[in-house]
This record gives sequence, C-alpha cells and structure tokens, in this order.
Amino acid sequence: MEQVLLFIVGVVVAFIGLAISIALHEFGHLTTAKMFGVRVSQYMIGFGPTIWSKVKGETEYGFKLLPLGGYVALSGMYPPKHAGEAPRDGGTGFLSNMIEDAREANQETIMPGEEHRAFSLLPAWKRIIVMLAGPVMNLVIAVVCFLIVVSGFGIYQPTTTLYSVSKCMVSQAEAAQLGDAAAENCSTPAPGAAAGLLPGDKLVSMNGTELHDWKDATAIIRANADKPIETVIERAGQQQTVTITPRANTVFATDDFSGERVKDEAGNYKTEVVGFVGISPTSAREQMPPSYAFEFAGFNIGKVFEMIMSLPQRVIDMWNAGFGGAERDPNGPQSVVGVGRIVGEVSALTEVPVLDRIATVIQIVGSVNIALGIMNLIPLPPLDGGHIFASIVDMIRRGLARAFGKEDPGPFDTAKLLPITMVVAGLLLAMSALFIYVDIVNPISLTGK
Repeated sequence: MEQVLLFIVGVVVAFIGLAISIALHEFGHLTTAKMFGVRVSQYMIGFGPTIWSKVKGETEYGFKLLPLGGYVALSGMYPPKHAGEAPRDGGTGFLSNMIEDAREANQETIMPGEEHRAFSLLPAWKRIIVMLAGPVMNLVIAVVCFLIVVSGFGIYQPTTTLYSVSKCMVSQAEAAQLGDAAAENCSTPAPGAAAGLLPGDKLVSMNGTELHDWKDATAIIRANADKPIETVIERAGQQQTVTITPRANTVFATDDFSGERVKDEAGNYKTEVVGFVGISPTSAREQMPPSYAFEFAGFNIGKVFEMIMSLPQRVIDMWNAGFGGAERDPNGPQSVVGVGRIVGEVSALTEVPVLDRIATVIQIVGSVNIALGIMNLIPLPPLDGGHIFASIVDMIRRGLARAFGKEDPGPFDTAKLLPITMVVAGLLLAMSALFIYVDIVNPISLTGK
C-alpha cells in the first residue's frame, strides 16, 4: 500500500513539475513581450476548456483542462497583407481563405489606437528575443536542477575502496562450456584475486602515483596490460604493498563522460586492448563543482539533438513497440505519461534512500526541460524555432533591401506559413498520441514489471 501511494505521489509530482516547466517557459515569452510593449491578452497553461482564470491589467491568466502545453496570446502576430490595404484582396482557394481568415482574426487582437503594439511590428531582433525566451527559460530550469543535484545532493562516484574482487578470468570458450559455473570453475585466476586483494581494501597508490579517485586507478591499470604494478593498499588501517599484473583484455571503447560505446566512422563499435584486474569499486555521494552541471546539461542537449535527427526512425520504433510487440528502447523517447510512470516508480523504490529518490526526480525534471527547450527550437511553426526562423528571414530580406538601396519590403508575411503550421501541429499531435499510447501498452519500466 505504501508503494502504491508513493507511486501516485511521484506521478502527481511529475505532472506538477511539467506544469511548472511549461508555466515558466510561457512566462519567458510573457515578460519579454511586455518588456517590448506588445499587448498580451492571455497567458494560459494547458489547452481545451478554461478551468480557472483571472484578469489582471490587460492580460487574462489561467489554467485549461489539458496540461499538455501552454501559450501566450500576443497582439498582431501576423502583419497586414499589404501595408495600408484591406487584408483580403480576392483569393478564393481553401488555403487562401484560411490564411486570410487567420489574418483577419489576428487583426482583431489589435485594440483601437494600439496598432503600434503589434508583435509583427517589432524589429526582428526583438521578435527573436521574445520567442527565444521560452526555450532559454527551460534551459535555465534544467541547469538549476542539475546544480541542485550535482552540487547540493552530490552524485555517486566510484571510490578507491574495493566492493568486489573477481575470483577468475573467464574466456569465451570457458563461458560457453561451463555456463553459470564458469565464474567458480575457470582455469585462470583474475589478477586482483591472484595478488591477494579483498573487498574493503583501499587502493592508496600505484607505481608510486598517489590515487585520488577511481579514475586514477583505472587509467594506470588500463595502460599497463601484462606489466606488474606495485600497489599500496590499506587494509584494516594498515598499509601493505602487493604486485598486480593486469591481463590484456579487448573491450569496447566508451565515452569518458557518459560511459556509452563509441562508434568509428563506418558505424562500428570501436575496441581497444587494455589492462584488466577484475575489481570493482564502492560508490559514495560526492558534491561536484558547478561546472559539472553545465557539462551534464551539454550531454543532455547532445542526446536530444541525436533524438531529433533520428526522429523518423524513432517514430517507426515506437509504432512497432505499440502495435508490433517490439521491445522498447530504454533510452528512447517517452511521452508525459511515460515520464510520469518513471517518476512514480522512482518514488516507490522504498529500498532506495529518500534523498536518492528526490535527487533522481529533480534530475528527471531537468532532463525534461532540456527536451522541451531544444524541441521548441526546431525551425518549424508553430514551434518557437519556426517564429525565430521567420524573424531571421525577415531580418535578412530587409537587410538586403537596404544594402541594394531598394524600398523596405515590410515585415515577412508569416500568415503564409499557416498551412505548414497546420501540418506540423497535426504531426506533433499524432506523434504525441502515439507516444502516449505506447507508454500505456508497452511502457519503459525501471522494475521490469
């Protein structure tokens, strides 16, 4: 019963964290738009019917039924088709009518006498700042979360105290022949066990080099395959010297920060020959410098970019996982439902210390904000990146006109992007529905249940 309640609490916390992240994202747009004098009629969290709202000044603040996003309603998002002319001048096609209807509806957001407060009349650089403010807010939230985790709670780091010592090295032939019994019946003792190392021993120095952390030890071990290493250990408060001779071992090359396998230019996993001893370390929380939070944010940003670049394949994988019974990629994309489930499971792990669970939830919130921020920078409307791209195009075309002494062409007609907006919005809605469905029928689970 306790675990069920903790799971529910975790899910609620996940949705509250998401709602706060969305609110702060939209707050970035709100504050910068108001700073530049744009009239903001609405600041809403969620979509669908309004469940609560309050008007303060000229802006209505509120919450809507579906907490899956948010928006700020800016006055005059679309410029008139031609300065000084009526918006509609004769288009009869469906798309033309849709664009003109949207343009007319948008013109109605401009109050009489406040034409100068239209968003479309802002200089391009100000429009970029307004649209960039939302994703930047998400990135700031993420860095703050990571700072709390790495410099406040600290993160688990391997120490120089041994947790386990393997009894022997198992070749592939022995593993195939002996199966699960290979670890106890192999013919080659592991170098650590052969040197007399025991769990609880602390590695003090190797070949005269003092060891400050586990990375120091592994660097020396990996670089000295088949070479003896004079090692000082501390056992029961007493120091003694042993000789360890690491065995040469072929392993996959990994990234120093993430620990993930590295591929070569041909797409194959790299391998390297390194020394192997057969020992593993204990771990302890260690508070890291603030710079580590920025490294962690950079790593997450890189992962989101990788996901975006492979998004078509990711969607296919999710479809196969939802309708073909394929196995889920534990590092693949998730919907808000999937994230909520993961947070719920973390909260319900009663065997894990409370501080560890809190730190993990904060870290997840940070990672979700990285995803929100970077995804919103995709240069397609209705995403913030689409508005930023349109403003850059506007800046370039007006700059070229000035450079060649031509008349100012006026603001870029973003209303013409409405068909693209509708298509992208439809695709995003369909993708979100697919991801939610898959997270219900074939979820990623920490417990494997």
